[in-house]
Amino acid sequence: MQHYDDVIIPCSHCNLEFAKDVMISQNSYDNELFFCCKGCQTVYHILKDGHLDSFYDKLGKNKLHSVIDKDQDLAKFDTEGFAKKYVTKNDGYCEISLIMEGIHCSACVWLNEKILHKTDGIIKANINYTNYKAKIVWNPDDIKLSQIIAKIQSIGYDAYAYDTKTGEAKANKARKDYYARLVVGIFCTMNIMWIAVAQYAGYFSGITQSAKTILNIAEFVLATPALFWTGWPYFRGAYFAFKNKIANMDILIVFGTLSAYLYSIYATITCTGEVYFDSVTMVITFIFIGKYLEVLSKKNAVDSLDNISSSIPEHVTVIRDGKSSLVDTTQINIGDIIEVKAGEKIAIDGVMQKGGASFDESSISGESLPVYKKHNDKIFSGTLCLDSTIIYKTTKDVANSTIQSIASILEQSLTKKPNIEKVADTISGYFSFVVLAISIVTFVGWYVFVGSFEYALIVAISVTVIACPCALGLATPVATLVGVAVGSKRGILFKSASHLETIAKATTVVLDKTGTITQAKPQVVGYIKYKDFDIDMLYALVQKSNHPISKAIVKYLQANKQVSHEYRLEDIKHIEARGLKASYKEHKIYGGNIEFINDMNIKFDMKQETSVFVFAIDKDVVCSFKLEDMLKTGAVQTIKDIKKLGLNPIICSGDNTKAVEKIAKKVGIETFYSSMTPTDKADIIDRLKKQNKIVVMVGDGINDAIAMGKSDIAIAMGNDTDLAVQMSDIVLIDGNITSVYETLKLCRNVFRTIKQNILFSLGYNVFAISLAVAGFVIPLVAAISMSISSLVVVGNSMRIKNG
Repeated sequence: MQHYDDVIIPCSHCNLEFAKDVMISQNSYDNELFFCCKGCQTVYHILKDGHLDSFYDKLGKNKLHSVIDKDQDLAKFDTEGFAKKYVTKNDGYCEISLIMEGIHCSACVWLNEKILHKTDGIIKANINYTNYKAKIVWNPDDIKLSQIIAKIQSIGYDAYAYDTKTGEAKANKARKDYYARLVVGIFCTMNIMWIAVAQYAGYFSGITQSAKTILNIAEFVLATPALFWTGWPYFRGAYFAFKNKIANMDILIVFGTLSAYLYSIYATITCTGEVYFDSVTMVITFIFIGKYLEVLSKKNAVDSLDNISSSIPEHVTVIRDGKSSLVDTTQINIGDIIEVKAGEKIAIDGVMQKGGASFDESSISGESLPVYKKHNDKIFSGTLCLDSTIIYKTTKDVANSTIQSIASILEQSLTKKPNIEKVADTISGYFSFVVLAISIVTFVGWYVFVGSFEYALIVAISVTVIACPCALGLATPVATLVGVAVGSKRGILFKSASHLETIAKATTVVLDKTGTITQAKPQVVGYIKYKDFDIDMLYALVQKSNHPISKAIVKYLQANKQVSHEYRLEDIKHIEARGLKASYKEHKIYGGNIEFINDMNIKFDMKQETSVFVFAIDKDVVCSFKLEDMLKTGAVQTIKDIKKLGLNPIICSGDNTKAVEKIAKKVGIETFYSSMTPTDKADIIDRLKKQNKIVVMVGDGINDAIAMGKSDIAIAMGNDTDLAVQMSDIVLIDGNITSVYETLKLCRNVFRTIKQNILFSLGYNVFAISLAVAGFVIPLVAAISMSISSLVVVGNSMRIKNG
């Protein structure tokens, strides 16, 4: 007889079972409640008071397991170093990606999202059930991150910051799990084949029923782990598909193999008919090979990200007050002085202060040749110092460093699907319903036609197995993954994989001149002085501009003129792509192109064959400069190659007509626009789009940002102009014009491969289903054919690497 004290009851919140005498008893809500701890009691009342008690309907009889680290110091989530590494800020709000612990069903996701949404200060909370990744946006004025973590912990879960190392661990775990399942499947398949040989030999030469039953049982023992262990991912996928009332390839695989398995058990027990344990095992194993290849392709994509992220050192040597110390990169501020020795990698972007060294920049630009850097040269995170000790000053923090930005762009790109992939996914969904219907009709037809349940079942199984849309499911994502990975190795960063499709359909390429076709390093080739003037006034004005022409004049004045004073100017105004003006004491000073000077009611004219910069004081032009810019290496050939692709190249520049025309003739572009303001460039893009053109805009500066925002695809040359990079869809890290053609060619290659894969998979299924319905294909051949179709798609996608 069981004593009262020995009664085991579940907790009213977490369902964990304990002896009744140790539980916290409470009469509430017209029920007697029992709680295992104060935490469960508190959470229960939070849910009840917040009208969220439907959580318990979703939870059912599942148990909640506590994963909270009681010793965890929540204060670390509010530290400056933690925020620099994991938190991004935008429009006054903070955003972080967390990995949730304790999530084991959709009810857990529902509960966490509901609780977070009801918390004051939290703007957005989305949890992905497949990878347990939560994206949370909050107002730091209303709530701290530590309070958010505490809120999550209060309902029995936990969370920690997501980083790429977590993604690597998860991908490695999946790969090892699939590898173990594959080994079991192969082992069972190889051994069951020997038994099958004996079965077939006995079929032709004669075998007793008792011996046949023993062999059947041996096959059953081998087929069971292959079906339920190796094939578990398909059963899991089929369960969720059935639960959500959708049809996918997992349902087809489970339907076919489980039917054959159950029929074989029936045949073994009743000693009637033939068994198909060997077919079940082989079908699952061969199909799983395709699944394993899919996991490997995802792991390779994660490796591409992790190889980049691993280029970021976690500690650097900082010099403060004349002393060196090792400091975590998250504690580095802009302006800190860092020492780097030969063989060490750069952690954070900066400017060289002392020394000179060669750097391996292949990790960000793809260039294998070392680049020598000296005083005042920029150095980038992720590059390797090869041959000397140098000292540099940081210009960014670790979160915004070049290599971290590249990793972030790549990670985001893999989360967005091209439109053609969405179409393929939709086809796969309908396709599975159609195949199930065809399989059922085939079974009924053959059963009526030949009167054999066994034969009709095997033909129906062949239809479901051979028609599994694995090839269709792999057609787009594998090609996309390969394309993004190849692009990253070549210094081409896609912010979204969907841009691969858009740029492949492009008809027109609009290029900025300065910094895109030319080197953006104009040189002064002529100087004319019209009147005596204070050259320090000119020097003070051009120093206020970052335009390449102003920089060229600064360099010329420093090298050829005596610049002795730095005047403080007032009322400085920049006129987009035209010039700038300011005041100095009682004088008005102007600098810019001829059109700008004339607009200031200052009469001046001269023959323009190159870029011209005119300087005027009050109403008098006192000097002018002629400047020329050099073409980038490979510019002429790139334009020829773009034309061969059938695209129409156009130059859109803010420079004068003569200068733009000269460059256009050199590279072979017939259509060009000159003296364009940023809004003029945007109008050109709008005009082209109204003509149903798909426009790619290639630029490198702030003056290109508006036009880039208007275009279908924006490509930034990666010349360290943050706004242009932010507005772009694709970033060319090396800034070479040849990479524009490489991008166009790669995208067309990827899109062509995707179309080939889809056409092949659809054609294969139509042909294969027809043969299977006609009864010409056994399940084993169907599985091998389906696996081969998947391998063909994967192999065809891998050819992108050689394109």
